[in-house]
Amino acid sequence: MLKPTVLALACAAGMLASAASVAQEPVRISAELESQVIEWRRDFHQHPELSNREFRTAKIVAEHLRELGIEVQTEVAHTGVVGILTGGKPGPTVALRADMDALPVTERADVPFKSEVTTEYRGEEVGVMHACGHDMHVAMLMGAAEKLAAMREDIAGTVMFIFQPAEEGAPKGEEGGAELMLDEGLFTDLTPDAVFGIHVGSSAPTGYIGYRSGPLMASADRFEINVKGVQTHGSRPWGGVDPIVAAAQIINNTQTVISRQTDITRGPAVVSFGIVDGGVRNNIIPDEVYLEGTIRNFDMENRAQIFENLKTTAEHTAQSSGAEAHVHIDEGYPVTVNDAALTEQMLPTMKRVAGADKVVVSPLITGAEDFSFYALEVPGLFVFLGVTPEGTDPATAPSNHSPYFYADEDALKIGTEMYVNWVFDYAK
Repeated sequence: MLKPTVLALACAAGMLASAASVAQEPVRISAELESQVIEWRRDFHQHPELSNREFRTAKIVAEHLRELGIEVQTEVAHTGVVGILTGGKPGPTVALRADMDALPVTERADVPFKSEVTTEYRGEEVGVMHACGHDMHVAMLMGAAEKLAAMREDIAGTVMFIFQPAEEGAPKGEEGGAELMLDEGLFTDLTPDAVFGIHVGSSAPTGYIGYRSGPLMASADRFEINVKGVQTHGSRPWGGVDPIVAAAQIINNTQTVISRQTDITRGPAVVSFGIVDGGVRNNIIPDEVYLEGTIRNFDMENRAQIFENLKTTAEHTAQSSGAEAHVHIDEGYPVTVNDAALTEQMLPTMKRVAGADKVVVSPLITGAEDFSFYALEVPGLFVFLGVTPEGTDPATAPSNHSPYFYADEDALKIGTEMYVNWVFDYAK
């Protein structure tokens, strides 16, 4: 999400649009439609559903699109919904994406439409909450669909509405999300000329738009390292092979994968360990230690090299201690890259819709997004929409994924209008 310190600096720098860029009036939505978008958002917020389980959400979305006369396909990547709206004039195909899933988080925000939903997650009963704002994404895209359907004769080309499940990751043992939608042929029969996405965030004031040309969000990959030794008594370490010492050396040595083996002029990168698990007693050297961590990076070539160097470093470090290291890398989301030409083309649109002084360059975000898969297929533009209300410091506002996450509904109008205006302005 947007860093408020960087955002404040960008605002202070006075990122003002030229008179020409703000001369054209954007398409606006009515107060009635804005109220409907808010109503949808609150309903989804009270009825959140986890990844690949968005059955109720998908049903409401599909019914709404059908009522608008939009061609609808359901059960894409389990619960995904795709709508196709054909405009009254020939032109390009523009895809608009919203993700639908919630998180296993018990809500603590004080709102009248607070989620009371619970479910089972990894064998435990947990609360369910739209702690990342996907309820807003769905409501905004439903509002955009209604506005665009009412103006279909003025649309040059075709609009693809993508309501995507499982952005937060499919349950263990399942596939899902953008990657599965593409694998099932989302862009095969009808390939968009461009794809657009919005993500709300608490680290910026309401209505602010954060954008960045080129790499925006990091790739996110999980790795596992099983360090195999030979068990022995703690008083006789020479009687076996100590996997704990080997694991410690691996943790230290893999830091050089970034600091000495990665060309960081191409983009920042991080290798972090999150789990170190081994041993059951103070005086027993175990035969195995398990390590798990994450890799974040902003360059796809660097990403492949990091994978290779991590594996080599871990294996050789373990070997030097007489141990073995078995490395598995679970490839997650690629780098989210905004197409440079598309970003430049749509920048005047964003300034007209949000206001020139509220459109700022985002810093690099080490979080990840599976919108990245779409942007690998066709030119993409992904932006952040601030949702922290006036009077609250974005620096201290609860972040996305927090049980206290709060989103100002005044931002819904801006997000809905952004989707709509992207469609019209891209075709010009």
